[in-house]
Amino acid sequence: MRGDEECQAGFIVFTSPEDRIPADHPLRDIRRMVDQALREMSPLLSSLYAKRGRVSIPPEYLLRAQLVQFLYAIPSERRLCEELEYNLLLRWFVGLPIDERVWHPTSFTKNRDRLLSGKVAEVFFAHIREQADAQKLLSREHFSCDGTLLEAAASLKSFRSREEVATKDKGGPRSGGRNPEVNFHGERRSNATHVSTTDPEARLCRIKGKEATLSYRGHVVVENRHGLVVGSLATQATGTAECEAALVLIHQQRERSGAHMTLAADKGYDTKPFVAALRALHITPHVAHKRRYSAVDGRTTRHRSYALSQRRRKVVEEAFGWMKTVGGLDKLRHRGLAKVHAIFTFACAAFNLVRMKNLLAELSPA
Repeated sequence: MRGDEECQAGFIVFTSPEDRIPADHPLRDIRRMVDQALREMSPLLSSLYAKRGRVSIPPEYLLRAQLVQFLYAIPSERRLCEELEYNLLLRWFVGLPIDERVWHPTSFTKNRDRLLSGKVAEVFFAHIREQADAQKLLSREHFSCDGTLLEAAASLKSFRSREEVATKDKGGPRSGGRNPEVNFHGERRSNATHVSTTDPEARLCRIKGKEATLSYRGHVVVENRHGLVVGSLATQATGTAECEAALVLIHQQRERSGAHMTLAADKGYDTKPFVAALRALHITPHVAHKRRYSAVDGRTTRHRSYALSQRRRKVVEEAFGWMKTVGGLDKLRHRGLAKVHAIFTFACAAFNLVRMKNLLAELSPA
């Protein structure tokens, strides 16, 4: 017999979102790893809030919501809040009760940015890395490093001469209105003479075959066994940023590993200061050597492990590819180096969570 459709304006539900999510859903494994990290971070999170005043959005909600934005390639905070309003799966992952209203996008953005302005992203990333180490997913000997451009949230129209910017700061006259037409033809522009009025810390940078953009640079060190990110750093896009950042990250990894280490890298790192710095740290430089004037000699290239490192170093591109296509970092939505570093580090943690979930599923007995 056909049942009759019943329309109800409101009703009482004696079930939770937990009961509606399949036991084998991929997000369950990620949620367990995230919850473990957040429990360990609870004292840090508590120290960031005052003891008195209006109750804030729980920081656990904010961090899980940011992860949702990365995992599901949600393009904006407004769209994220809309999805949380009606998507039961995402609401469950964040931890929102079924009858609680979702925050306004501006409230979420301001609270999220305030939360990530400190060391929260770095600590969260470190806890996820520790979980991977506890599961014996990390190599302690063989690593690769690389950097990638992150297009800043600023247009080339905002790249003005420093003299013009200084004049406006002193109350000088504005020309052309709020969004004037700008003709850069024949004008020589550089980071020494120009600065972005939208994001002063962004730098003009160009890679071969593409037009120049205002950018930052993201750097990672990955372990070669499974391609998990073990170190991340965002810097200004300068000519020496890649080598400088790689040395900072590999020095931190040296303190954690303490074993014989190798570091693979592309030809951009084949410089005498960089190779000498690695040898001073007792790290074998498996750097792709240039045809002429290479700093890497036969002591390194003759070994079979050098060729193996050169093949494995391409795993770093998987991390960058995921962060730019799925994670939405092909175009930044944050301004200022501190915020860019925090969101880049958090994106690295999100990539590790997805990678760890897949690895543990492959390694677990059927």
